[in-house]
Amino acid sequence: MSDKIAIFNGKGIRRTIHNDEWWFSVVDICAVLVESADGGAYWRKLKQRLKKEGSEVVTICHGLKLIAPDGKMRATDCANTAGIFRIIQSIPSPKAEPFKRWLAKVGYERVQEIENPELAQERMKELYEQKGYSKDWIDKRLRGIAIRQNLTDEWKERGIKKEIEYSILTAEISKATFGMTPSEYKQYKKLEKENLRDHMTDLELIFSMLGEKVTTEISKKEEPNTFDKNKLVAKRGGTVAGNARKEAEKEIGASVISSDNYLLEAEAKKKLKLQKRQKDK
Repeated sequence: MSDKIAIFNGKGIRRTIHNDEWWFSVVDICAVLVESADGGAYWRKLKQRLKKEGSEVVTICHGLKLIAPDGKMRATDCANTAGIFRIIQSIPSPKAEPFKRWLAKVGYERVQEIENPELAQERMKELYEQKGYSKDWIDKRLRGIAIRQNLTDEWKERGIKKEIEYSILTAEISKATFGMTPSEYKQYKKLEKENLRDHMTDLELIFSMLGEKVTTEISKKEEPNTFDKNKLVAKRGGTVAGNARKEAEKEIGASVISSDNYLLEAEAKKKLKLQKRQKDK
């Protein structure tokens, strides 16, 4: 599952799904509760104290990969909701009680989402709306997420398990579709740790979906049983989308690939400005 950021009082707390439940970054929680820019230093000292006291709290933490400030996936001490509750008891903070209530709500939301996956989609939709994305864009983005999930499920069936393998196969599709790997695409859009697809235009999302959907269908038909064979299938799926993109560009007389991002201006607002400029021509 992909990593996500939860927000408490305007502060980001990294979290990821592990064993069908949320696991939270202990460092981020320490930073929020003690209002420190260096939550890592506080957590290291707290761990030492808890170990000396013979507490079992430290043993319930797992090193899970989360996005670090440099944009790379790095192992980070994480705990589930129950574990975080125990850790909070060791941190003197006036924010402890409101944080416990927030944590209970977030944990319960995950239980609801497991029982009814549509709730997760609705919450995601609300989040994108709050960020200023248009309804049409959100519909495409959510559809793209579903197609991506189908593709990763298919890759699992084909024996793809390592994170690096998923990254390589994704890069093959992207390179064949857009002529750039995801990392190159992010550089082109002047992005750092942001999610590339959250900064794609409607057409970019459409051709991303096409490349991944065709790859999924080819894989289901041919059942590639080695990584190299999966790599060739990914390239073929991306090539179908790449050829379609080039044909579309000929018809509309403009490149589908855009350097635009939505860092400074919301997608819906930027789209309205573009439409106004086109009308004024």
